[in-house]
Amino acid sequence: MGNTKLSQLAETLIGSEIVKLGNAISERIRNGEKIYNFTIGDFDPKVFPIPQELEAAIIEAYQQHYTNYPTADGILELRQAVCAFIKKWEGIDYAPNEVQIASGGRPLIYTLFKTIVDKGDKVIYAVPSWNNNHYVHLTQGEHCVIECKVDNHFMPTVDQIKEHIKGATLLCLCTPQNPTGTTLSKDSLEAICDLILEENERRGDYDKKLYLMFDQMYWTLTYGETLHHNPVSLRPRMKEYTIFIDGISKVFAATGVRVGWALGPTEVISKMKAILSHVGAWAPMAEQKAVAKYLVQNEAIERYLQHFKAEIEERLRRIHRGFMQLKAKGYQVDCVAPQAAIYLTVQLDLAGKKTAEGVLLESQADVTSYILSEAKIAVVPFHAFGAGSTSPWYRLSVGTCKKEEIDTMLGQLEAALAKLQ
Repeated sequence: MGNTKLSQLAETLIGSEIVKLGNAISERIRNGEKIYNFTIGDFDPKVFPIPQELEAAIIEAYQQHYTNYPTADGILELRQAVCAFIKKWEGIDYAPNEVQIASGGRPLIYTLFKTIVDKGDKVIYAVPSWNNNHYVHLTQGEHCVIECKVDNHFMPTVDQIKEHIKGATLLCLCTPQNPTGTTLSKDSLEAICDLILEENERRGDYDKKLYLMFDQMYWTLTYGETLHHNPVSLRPRMKEYTIFIDGISKVFAATGVRVGWALGPTEVISKMKAILSHVGAWAPMAEQKAVAKYLVQNEAIERYLQHFKAEIEERLRRIHRGFMQLKAKGYQVDCVAPQAAIYLTVQLDLAGKKTAEGVLLESQADVTSYILSEAKIAVVPFHAFGAGSTSPWYRLSVGTCKKEEIDTMLGQLEAALAKLQ
């Protein structure tokens, strides 16, 4: 059986490195090891529970026996509630037939790729970014990869996108971005929109258009002076080329509740619905009923977000401050000031140093292992998000972070850094 060949896709697909890493850390924690787990883009429900009103509505929906199949595009009252929610909080107008519901963002991204991308089609995406590389592989598209740098907050520039735009089918943007917790500025997004509009005008009526996948799963979670901008508000003509990926996973700490939505042109949404009807990745009926009821409770949402965002921001800012203090002491670390989402971009530029035992940290993988074993801190290297294997940058997620542990964690990091020569 050792020579069994499966499909080329199965033989060449790489599983999620983040999930794999997270599982390995969870196993060590189960075995009694004390690890500060900043790897997973998820929430500890004991630290960040979902809104009480949403929880009550889910329970009520099951008690009322909403356990049958939902409609293929999502129940009408949920699609109407999504339209009302987006209109109220973002100021953009969508009709229920421009909304597709699914079990979170992943199946929506997958079906969007399958709807738009043919084998060999050019897909433009930046690295580091979450899973774009895998979705391009799943659809056998051509990878047009933009390497982003810290001086632009790890966001692509319009000039970088311009290099690949001729003949491209899909551009993938995520803001606020996973893994960096940074955002696209208004000026940058406007310039990118103008580029897409110009490119589509150049193409004939029978040519494939360039579409924008705009993943805004974290759009409510911005801090300080940071503002979220979207293509349709900035350039209304972008509505016919933009597909939003959105949902409750991050905004309401409801990752396991599995309700997401896509917003886009009806011709794209209807084809996504057809593909999803074969995949069957619907959000459960009871959860759809509950989310439909919750999304229109504006006061409850305002109350929840105020508390939720303050709690996340406090963690991000305290850890950022700790990293900057370590940097000021001369340690080879750095951190990008928090802007959005639940992530910090941190740097551990320690390759080439030696441990107290004289062991050389040859690679960035050695650095990751050293910080885990010596400081008991688990973070995800940007390499897991498509960046080069030598990148010294990491994603630090605060979704499971307990505030009372931050100072101890930073102390252990300093002790581990102090041992290096």
